Amino acid sequence: MEGYTQELIDWIQTLSPLSIYLIFGVIAYLENIIPPIPGDLLVAFGGYLAAERIIGFTPVLIITTIASVIGFMSMYAVGRYFGDQIEEKRTRVGFMRFFDVKYFDKGKKWMDQWGQGVILANRFLAGTRSVISITAGITKTKVYSTIISSSISSLLWNTILLGLGWLVHENWQIIGHYLNVYGWIILGIIICLIIVWFFYKHHEKNISVKG
Repeated sequence: MEGYTQELIDWIQTLSPLSIYLIFGVIAYLENIIPPIPGDLLVAFGGYLAAERIIGFTPVLIITTIASVIGFMSMYAVGRYFGDQIEEKRTRVGFMRFFDVKYFDKGKKWMDQWGQGVILANRFLAGTRSVISITAGITKTKVYSTIISSSISSLLWNTILLGLGWLVHENWQIIGHYLNVYGWIILGIIICLIIVWFFYKHHEKNISVKG
């Protein structure tokens, strides 16, 4: 994957500013559809390009944010209109091979418990974004609220990535390392929260039975 990413980066630098904006929009959209795409690292690369004045910071922020929201809502639509099939067939549904089923189950629990809060935080929850968008559709969260929450989440996250790419300049690739570390930390926190929630529910159930 790293080899393909570097080839893509080298190719992007040969394009015109207009073409670069288009590529970043496509990448920001597709990373919601195909999770393995390293969208975050490439957005950080956009910050570097903005610092070099090859493209503008504000235009690339707007484009990546809008594309991210459209990508999120595309998967939301899949969950909303094909939720029953996804629930029944799971891994037999073609695109579900990109997802770990256990995260899909956890995503539904998060949505049941925190609703729009999960959508608001989705860009900061590495490795679960597509799962969250699908489960939001399956649980049929309000469309307008979902658009607003995903927009805020994408705007904040993309601003951070572009800002970091701008600040570290030619060293922007080190952001990829920290994103990996961040992803593992977030995963650890999520697992801990699930364990705590499980024991809380188990304890609550035992109290109700004794009562």
